Amino acid sequence: MRTIRMLTGAARFRVVTVTGILALVAIIYMYNHNQSKDNEETNQLRMDHQLLAKNQNEPSLKHSTLYKPTWESIDSRPLPKWFDEAKFGIFIHWGVYSVPSYISEWFWWEWQGPKPNPDAVEFMKKNYPPEFTYKDFEKMFTAEKFDPKQWADLFQESGAKYIVLTSKHHEGFTNWPSPYSEGWNSVDVGPHRDLVGDLADAIRGNTDLKYGLYYSLYEWFNPAFLSDKKSDFKSSEYINTKMVPEMTDLVNTYKPDIMWSDGDEGPDNYWRSTEFLAWLYNESPVKDVVVTNDRWGTGSACRHGGFYSCSNRYDPGIIQPHKWENCMTVDKKSWGYRRDAKLEDYLTIEELLSTLASTISCGGNLLMNIGPTAEGTIPPIFKQRLREMGLWLKLNGQAVYGSKPWRQQKDKTATNVWFTTKNEKVYAFLLSWPDDRQVVLGTPVPTPTSVVKMLGTESTIKWSKTSDAISITLPEKSPCPWAWVLELTGFE
Repeated sequence: MRTIRMLTGAARFRVVTVTGILALVAIIYMYNHNQSKDNEETNQLRMDHQLLAKNQNEPSLKHSTLYKPTWESIDSRPLPKWFDEAKFGIFIHWGVYSVPSYISEWFWWEWQGPKPNPDAVEFMKKNYPPEFTYKDFEKMFTAEKFDPKQWADLFQESGAKYIVLTSKHHEGFTNWPSPYSEGWNSVDVGPHRDLVGDLADAIRGNTDLKYGLYYSLYEWFNPAFLSDKKSDFKSSEYINTKMVPEMTDLVNTYKPDIMWSDGDEGPDNYWRSTEFLAWLYNESPVKDVVVTNDRWGTGSACRHGGFYSCSNRYDPGIIQPHKWENCMTVDKKSWGYRRDAKLEDYLTIEELLSTLASTISCGGNLLMNIGPTAEGTIPPIFKQRLREMGLWLKLNGQAVYGSKPWRQQKDKTATNVWFTTKNEKVYAFLLSWPDDRQVVLGTPVPTPTSVVKMLGTESTIKWSKTSDAISITLPEKSPCPWAWVLELTGFE
């Protein structure tokens, strides 16, 4: 039964049962007569987002297990099947840091943290008056050109199967009207829009992508967090009044398919991580579909949670015993948009496809990050990379989506050739095209029924067996500009 919720500041009313319907009517009547028109519109938007999310989130993991708030119990939960099959997602770092767009999304910390970066200090001196504060950037975070439908179409075109949007980064600004971040959210200031909700509606209304949300556990300059930190995390004012109720609000309102937590400052028991995850898996509206990562406090990365993200740009190069994700960014130096980035600062499509091949062959997913501008546009270089990925996946996606690691991840003879397998076929990812069109693979073992094809071509490819390898002659014309996939049938 769907929960209907009204919010005024920190007050929250929850009506759950049919028997309480008369009380609900009375509350709605009083609410409508005592609140401003703006609050009514905001509340209606929140309910609309909840309804759309409810219709889009079809369960993929039915269970009767009651998970306890312990890592042993939490870690026993199976990963919903859809995540392993998806393989490729888009990460989006977008917030007030998109305004200065200098150094990185950590600009505020670089400018006014314990050890200020001289480049950040000089940048502010040159471009802004002495009395200018970081909060003053909020007025320039307009998102005036943000078209969520355009974004959704582009992400669908990229071949991604899920996206993860930053709902709140370490600066503390929330991209939705969080009742626990009044005056420092995207509805109260700046865009005056529910950015999380608008993109959720566009994704769920126009694509088949899963919708995930990134949430930073900590906030650099939040007084309550700093007070808890000063107590060596023995006090929990920030947790009780901000973090836990805010994350709960985020889940209940937008019903994300992925809850991507970030923050390793403070132990997991301070963050009440296992308590939150037990609620998420047992009682939340996404308990059957939600996927979580492993960043739930100091020491939890690569040890606890759903899939492992371990560290940024994690790419081990060998198969892992636990499902993992390589979260990386197209801009080598920043996750947020940078105004002064040079062309060579961005990964090429060849580099991205090489990363995709090495990641999925070892059982991981690739989460590729882009950084929109403060106005809400996706810069051309990111659009180009997304479309190039989409073109390649349209031709070669059968070797990617739903694939599994093969018995050997990388060929023992050829340089930089990676393998996946699906439906009794083996797929070999070639990251270079030899001038003589000859490829020698030392790992696949042929049988009398062996056949070699290249995805994107119709004809069978010539090959021959040598003493300890197979020699393959590639077609005269390649089917795509970068990274080619051989389909091997009947090989051991």
